[in-house]
Parts: sequence; structure tokens; C-alpha cells
Amino acid sequence: MDELRMHSPDLTGRNIDKIAELFPAVVTEGPDGARVIDFDLLRQELSGHTVEGPQERYQLNWPGKREALFAANAPVAKTLRPVRGESADFDTTRNIFIEGDNLDALKLLQESYLDKIKIIYIDPPYNTGNDFIYDDDFAENSTEYLAKSGQVDAAGNRLVANTEANGRFHSDWLSMMYPRLKLARNLLTDDGVIFISIDDNEVDNLKKIGSEIFGQQNFVAQIIWQKVYAPKNSARWFSEDHDYIVVFARNKERWQPQRLARTEDMEARYKNPDSDPRGPWKAENMSARNRYDAGVYPITAPSGRLVEGPPRGSYWRISEQKFAELDADNRIWWGADGNNTPAVKRFLSEVSAGRTPQTLWSYAEVGHTQDAKKALLRYVPFENTANVLNSVKPVELIQRILQLAGRPSDGDIVLDFFGGSATTAHAVLQQNLADGGNRRFISVQIHEPLPVPEPAFRSIFEMGLTRVRNLAAEIGSLDNAPRNLDLGFRVLKVDSTNLSDLLRTPDELGQGELDLFVDSVKPNRTGEDLVFQVLLDWGLELTMPIVPEPIDDHEVFVVEDGVLIACFEAKVSPAVVREMARRQPLRAVFRDSGFATDADRINAEQVFAEVSPATEVRAI
Repeated sequence: MDELRMHSPDLTGRNIDKIAELFPAVVTEGPDGARVIDFDLLRQELSGHTVEGPQERYQLNWPGKREALFAANAPVAKTLRPVRGESADFDTTRNIFIEGDNLDALKLLQESYLDKIKIIYIDPPYNTGNDFIYDDDFAENSTEYLAKSGQVDAAGNRLVANTEANGRFHSDWLSMMYPRLKLARNLLTDDGVIFISIDDNEVDNLKKIGSEIFGQQNFVAQIIWQKVYAPKNSARWFSEDHDYIVVFARNKERWQPQRLARTEDMEARYKNPDSDPRGPWKAENMSARNRYDAGVYPITAPSGRLVEGPPRGSYWRISEQKFAELDADNRIWWGADGNNTPAVKRFLSEVSAGRTPQTLWSYAEVGHTQDAKKALLRYVPFENTANVLNSVKPVELIQRILQLAGRPSDGDIVLDFFGGSATTAHAVLQQNLADGGNRRFISVQIHEPLPVPEPAFRSIFEMGLTRVRNLAAEIGSLDNAPRNLDLGFRVLKVDSTNLSDLLRTPDELGQGELDLFVDSVKPNRTGEDLVFQVLLDWGLELTMPIVPEPIDDHEVFVVEDGVLIACFEAKVSPAVVREMARRQPLRAVFRDSGFATDADRINAEQVFAEVSPATEVRAI
């Protein structure tokens, strides 16, 4: 019986496999026998001329970039543990909240959600001079750097503010963002898209690393969001009234934004002054400045007035023959008295159902920062104003992204790995209510205590849970809320691996036989903890239904009606093994120490071979 891998995926090995498929000649053996890439050969494979040494090329570089790339590929000995007590509708929901460092979380999601995330929205730190809470320990930590550069005194007190003159101002931010974006790209579907909020401090660098990770050809747009409704008179130079949202697609040829609904003002432009049976229409100018040799001809109006040709410097958009056809079909408007310069009638019924999205988003359509704060205060009962976040985004802003990024009923998974106060989760539930959609969310937030503890919550993560619980209660009380609307969430937390440290020195071993056998699972981990570890290792989605069943006084977990069945009891009886095999699951997993002897383990394998030969059987 093979042992189930209990660690995060080896991304470096996966990348080597991909390169080996394209260029098998560049894969060779390293000193320890491991596969490595001969980068000189790889450069030659990708070049049209002889490569003799390092070549100059256009790229963004910074101190710590190589360490950031390594951080993205390095495995992590951690897992996700379920917390039923903080969850809502744990057994049926398809939504997930994860508390922990998003770098760890993104690595843990690589197998289960590879190529499955349709929409990513993130609102990362804007690098305004504050220290990051995401300390990935690259080449050197911030404390070491500040000490070496003379920016702290002997007691460690900061002497210099984190201004752009500091050597790590941009490098720290880039090193924090690069591995996270690289891992996020792996999760996107082929027609997936990522929206990233940012301000002037790092927008240029964000576009550069985005182009490097997603490909310059997959850059979609740089949206300007008007975030305030009034200028700041205290501004020293200009009032900063906007932020940006940078958009990259996984594959730009596969993704296009959905059309937006027409506004009332747009609809009002269509009228029907001549009672045309085809309905409302609007007049469109028939002339254009682009050269069109067939678009120069005189026209006689119904009133008898001769229009000698298009306005000076322009051309009619249509040929004389096409004009005659349109006029015969009553598609030319001459004005109420038949004496106007002709215009083409564009009927509302023949116009596309939506409007093309633009790159300028006004607060009137998608909200502003004060709207965002009001929404947060509505659903979170703060007692200390110091805890109210100032950088939250309006729910309407994220709803606009959801409207553009996918269709309501496609079951899109929406990921936000800088979850904050759970605005994205809020927007998913609100938009599903608005259009009857079935989107689901994954929200990741690092553990960050509040400045002042609140009676109901202690951290930003718990603030987000409180917000969504209160929103769900409000939506659930509505008479018009769809019955199948998913208002629950599973709470998972990043934690150390479920495996015990089995490395023992000779002095630590006793003389008895039992000292030689140590359980591979930590004593404080539950069967449900192990189920989620198995879901991660087998690449199964973390929202699959999990039903614990008692079989012969054993706790057995049945996942998704037999996609997986597991028993992690300290001693597994033959009756349990046979009943599990009788159900013919796709996968079965046991605790390795649950078999007292090798013979018991072999017997279990034999039972599955006879009763359910297609089942993949593993042990942890």
C-alpha cells in the first residue's frame, strides 16, 4: 500500500516536466542525481543565433528577485485545517474563508484549484511607506537591512521613514507580490482574468511584473476608478481622486468582458418621432473623416433641397447605392420637414443588448471610498473607531468586476487572496442575489490583530466573517431571495503539517519495541483534519461534501458520495475494510499505524483488489 504524499506540490519538479516536454535535450543530471536544467542549452534552444554568454534584454530586475522566484517554487510543509465552529453551513456550502499567509495558501491550493479559478480580484498593500505584514524572509529581513543601512539605533528604534529613497522601498514590495502573482496565474482557467487594485506608487512596477508573469500580450487594460466624490483641499499639489485597476487575462484570446446593461440615459436617446413600426431609434451622423471614394455624391432631400455632398473634409459613410436602399426602407431621417441633412436611423431593437465597458469608472456607477466605509459599518458592529479600515473598496466596484468577468450561471470561482474585510465575498453574495448567479468565493486573509480588541472579533479575518454572517442573515430574510442561494462558508486555517517529526536521535530511543514505532500523525489532529489534508494531496476541491459515518464502531468519512472514503482510526478492523471496499469508492485512505502488522495491511490491499479493484488505496 503506497503512502499518500503529505506536503505541498513540488512546483519546481512540475516546471521541469513542462520544459522536458518541449526541450528534452536541456534536462540533465545534477551532482546528486536529480534532474536539472542546462540553462545554456535552453538559451540556445530559444535563440536564432549562437549564444555565447549572457545577453542584454528588456526586463525588470531588483534585489531579491531570484529569491522571490525561488519562494514561489519552494514546497511548504503546511496544511489547511477546518474550523467548523467558525463556519456557516459547513456541510453544504461551496464558499471558503482561509486564514493564513496567502503565499502558503496559494501553494496549498495549487493541486485542488489548478486551472479552476475564473476570476481573481486583489487589493494588495499600496506601498505607501508602511512595513509589510507579509515577511517572506528573502535575501535579508527588514530588520537586518535597516540595521546595516543605519536607519535604526542601537535599541532598534527607527531613525528614517520608509521613503522612496530607501533601497528596499520598491524591492520589498516587488518581492512580496511576484511569487504570489506567479502562483495565482497557475490557478486561473484558460479564459480566466485577474483584476488588481493599485495606486501611483507601484502601478508601473505592477504592470511590468504582470507582463512578465502573464505575458505582455495578455495585458487587457488599466482602468481608472474615481475613488472620491470631492477634491481634497489639503492636497499639496493635486488632489488624488483616482486609483487604478490593472487587468491581465490568462489567455487574452480566450477572454472578453461581458457587455454592461444600457443605462436609462442611453435608452432615453432612442425615440420614435415618425411612429416607425420597428420601434424607437436614434439618428446617426452619415458623414465621417476617413477617406472613402464612394462616399462623395450629391443628395436631393424630400423638400427638393440639393445637398451637394458631405461636409468639407469628410465623406459619406455609405455608397450611393446603399444610401438609396436605406432611403427606400425608410431608414434615412430627413427631419420633420424633410429638409435636414440626411442621417441613418439606428433602431434600438437592432443594437447590441449591452454597452462596451470603458476604462474610466466614475464613483456614480461603482461607488467611492465613503460608500465602502458605510457598507463596512452597516454590517460590522465596531465599538472602537480605531478598527475601522480606511482602505476598503466599495462592494459596487467588485460587483462591476464580477459583471464583466463572467456569466452569472457558470459557477465561477472568485478568488481574493488579500481578503481584508471580505469585500469580495460580500460582492459575490450581493451579485448572486441581484442576477440569480451561482458564483462562489475563496477569500484568504493573514492573521492580523486589530489595533484594539473588539468584543465580537479580534482580527481583520474575524471582522470579515462577522460582515458576511450579518449580510447572509439579511439576504436570507428577504422574501425574494433565491432558495438555492449559497450564503454559507467553510473556514480553513493554514497550520503546520499533520505529520509528526519522526526524526529521533539514538539517545531519544528507549529499549522497548514500542519506542521504535512512532505514529506519523500528530496527536492533536482530528480525522477531519486528515480528510482535508488528503483532499489537498489528491487535488480534490475543498468544498466537497464530507459525511462522517459510523461503521463497526469506526469513524469513516465519505466524500462526495464515494469520490473518497477514509478511516483514520488507531486500529482498523477487517469488517471496516470490507465495507469500505464494498462501496467501490474511487479512492480509499487509511492511517498507516491503523494496521497492527504488515499482514493486516496486505490483507486490506487484497480485499480491495478482490472487491473493488479500481479503487486507488493509500495510507498516511
